[in-house]
Amino acid sequence: MKMRILQRLLGKLAMIAPGGYSLRPWLHKMRGVQMGERVWIGQYVYIDELHPEKVSIEDNAVIGFRCTIFAHFYTGAYSPGARVGKVQIKSGAFLGPNCTVLNDVVIGEGSVVVAGSVVTRNVPAGVVYGPPPPGPLARITHPLIKAGQVEYGKFLCGLKKIGADPDPSPRSALPADYRQVDSEAPGGEKSGAKEARWS
Repeated sequence: MKMRILQRLLGKLAMIAPGGYSLRPWLHKMRGVQMGERVWIGQYVYIDELHPEKVSIEDNAVIGFRCTIFAHFYTGAYSPGARVGKVQIKSGAFLGPNCTVLNDVVIGEGSVVVAGSVVTRNVPAGVVYGPPPPGPLARITHPLIKAGQVEYGKFLCGLKKIGADPDPSPRSALPADYRQVDSEAPGGEKSGAKEARWS
């Protein structure tokens, strides 16, 4: 019991302490997080307070400002069969600010997780991982909050699907000054691959 309280206190201290390369990683290591060398941890990072020993962060990894890492997915007291799983952040991986990583996830070596991403599955090594550009999801016909009361059921029932984008290709979300051009293979032949260039 005393150890559990100490782990939680160290976790809270690590959120606000100075020293992204020194004190913060050391505090998390003292809690039980498996910590590599030269790891940088931003301020206000939450690393599972109930099962810190299930989290491993390898050498040269970067955990951005306000990231959240969960090794469990249950409420209340632990009971056998509750969802607890390892989180492995491999060497050289980079988590941008405000990422959330759920249990049973491996972030591959050298991968970059885009700011604000929610990671629910393994991320392969050497990739940029993140959501597509955000956009409107549905039209609201009944407000979520009406007269100071949350009307969640009516809100959900009132959501209406927004019509399909007339140009559903990913480039429709890109700035107007960004264009796609065919790249040429050696010898002047068209490769069929697309290469992105700024105008």
